Amino acid sequence: MTTVPRLSIGLPVYNGEEYLAESLDALLGQTYEDFELVISDNASTDSTQDICRTYAKQDSRIRYLRLPVNVGAAPNHNYVFTQCRGELFKWASHDDLYARDLLLRCVEALDERPEAILAHSGQAVIDGEGRVKVPYEYGLATDSPSAPERFRSLLFEPGGDDFYGVMRADVLRRVKPHDSYHHADRTFVAEIGLHGPFHQVPELLYFRRDHPTRAERANPSKRSRCVNLDPRRAGPLHPTPRLLVEYVWGFVEAIQRAPLSPKDRLACYRHLASWMTSRARPGAGERVEDRAPVVPTELAVSVDALVAGREGRGA
Repeated sequence: MTTVPRLSIGLPVYNGEEYLAESLDALLGQTYEDFELVISDNASTDSTQDICRTYAKQDSRIRYLRLPVNVGAAPNHNYVFTQCRGELFKWASHDDLYARDLLLRCVEALDERPEAILAHSGQAVIDGEGRVKVPYEYGLATDSPSAPERFRSLLFEPGGDDFYGVMRADVLRRVKPHDSYHHADRTFVAEIGLHGPFHQVPELLYFRRDHPTRAERANPSKRSRCVNLDPRRAGPLHPTPRLLVEYVWGFVEAIQRAPLSPKDRLACYRHLASWMTSRARPGAGERVEDRAPVVPTELAVSVDALVAGREGRGA
């Protein structure tokens, strides 16, 4: 009889040969081992398939799936989730790095807090070589017992990579799948947050890589980013104004679908209205990546010491 792992990791990838092996080493070297790693290859044209098949032969926790055509990043994210079996779920990016204890600390946090529906950790932005550029101190109020307060914080505060946290799969099945309009990931996480509080493990364990070939940088316009999310967004039927309207409407729909009291639903609508009027203020579009980089000599953390597969790089 096949034992179902407690945690499923879904890794959607397209042409990820440059950093994929590093990310796989980091995931497979986790101290928490009761997981499956499901890779959904979005019809890559580089050596991604070879890398995945090599790793799958070496570790039975890996299931490698290859799509016949490129369906876009958003459908691929949704698809890989449907192929996972665990009671807990985490999306992983092919170019990010993960400290050895990331999964362990997140699973422990959820076990200790039955009310929490998602757990993540402290994080930092790293460059192509894996050097920390910007450590990020999480300041969102997603741990609040109040759904409107969690929603307000996710609207107004920059940053947070909660999309890549460890989630309760049953909650994830109750929200609308990831869409492909502008900033669809933000409405997606906001809807998850309306179902329950998050917990941030107070340790630096997650490293998001910022590099020239990253999808957001390779697709600088709103429309090109949305076409990357779903090729069906190409063409005159999906102009930028429509993509922006869908973004705002995504928040409205999230509030409509969430299990909220009438009072909390009204409070969320008020926060959304306030957010919409604030978008013209300077700094409204702040990104963590755009903050001033750290001075390496003042940094107390070593990525090479924390991440499996990078042993000895700093020697």
